Amino acid sequence: MRRISFFFLVFLILSGCSQKESIEDTEDEILSTQDVEIPSSIFTSEKQNMEIDEEELKLSIKTYLDSYEELTKVSSPFLDILYEGENLKENELEKFEKISKLTKENDENFSTYILNNSLPEGYQAETKRISRYITASNGILYGLDETLSNITDDLEKGKVPKINIGSIKSNIEVVNGREQKKIEDFLDKKGINTKAFGRET
Repeated sequence: MRRISFFFLVFLILSGCSQKESIEDTEDEILSTQDVEIPSSIFTSEKQNMEIDEEELKLSIKTYLDSYEELTKVSSPFLDILYEGENLKENELEKFEKISKLTKENDENFSTYILNNSLPEGYQAETKRISRYITASNGILYGLDETLSNITDDLEKGKVPKINIGSIKSNIEVVNGREQKKIEDFLDKKGINTKAFGRET
């Protein structure tokens, strides 16, 4: 009972991280783990020490955010199972690990791209804000998954669980409604259409 209560408490904390939640999210059809189709592509770029023009950067931001949205959607059924304190089956775990790997690669690829190339004027700060926000958001989801997994292992072994809430807390401070609003205002200003944040493309 204590285990279920703890998972519920952590889930409530996570749910309160963002001040702006899309109403459509609650109306979306809930995927089962069997129905999940892992996205075939994420953001990638081999460019280094290059001048990135505005049109290319807009497309890069869109690709990164759309990939984030797709990966978040397909990870939800697996995270729901974990938040309920249950274990994933072998085939579910295999899928979830692939999604997690793609998510990390998407974040790392975009971060490397914007750090190692010259961006157009007026894009540097906001592009970094997008990268920081999305990476932190994923850090909450996957960091929480790892924390819950460790807690489950400890409980099964009869140990008192050790909770490293520090990294989750620091990510929560980045992921909030105010930061998301700044990002969405920037996307609107630059005419960047994306599926992220429940927006229509």
